[in-house]
Amino acid sequence: MLGEAGQDYASPKKQRGQLVKILLILIAAIVLLILAVVAIGGLLPKRHVVSRSASFHTTPEKLFSLIAGAQNWRPDVTRSEILPAEKGRELVRETTSDGETITYELLDRTPPTSLKRRIATENLPYSGTWTFSLQPNGENTVVRITEDGQVHNPVFRFMSRLVFGHTRTMDNYLRALGKATGREVEVTD
Repeated sequence: MLGEAGQDYASPKKQRGQLVKILLILIAAIVLLILAVVAIGGLLPKRHVVSRSASFHTTPEKLFSLIAGAQNWRPDVTRSEILPAEKGRELVRETTSDGETITYELLDRTPPTSLKRRIATENLPYSGTWTFSLQPNGENTVVRITEDGQVHNPVFRFMSRLVFGHTRTMDNYLRALGKATGREVEVTD
């Protein structure tokens, strides 16, 4: 039907049909996107090993005490508590600013050169260890974090690998460690 100036005015029934068609196309696109994310995540390996490092203008002893102790110096941690030893296991529980609480187990400690922690909280979509290596380099100390992780959920695996990157948390940790020692640091591979 043509109205004034030759404009086409569709009937209300035809307009509803067009809206339904657009809505169905949007729903189909969202479903296909979700299926693609799950399929791609399912094809990615569950396990990854990545490493990041930074150089700090301080001693290995000072850095080791920060890394091995309560993590209250980190801006993303609202609460850090060293738990009573349980069956010889040293545990630390952290609560982040987004409300997530995770318990870590200390697996190995060689002051002031290395430390290894494992995520002890069960039923998370990820698990793994961080190994800290502290190497003196003149007046500086190079801290290297190696993450040996697994991302169990294919959606999280997709996001971790292709959106956020496996190194984002390590990068943030090293930058916060730099601020805790009074200096900005550059994070490298």
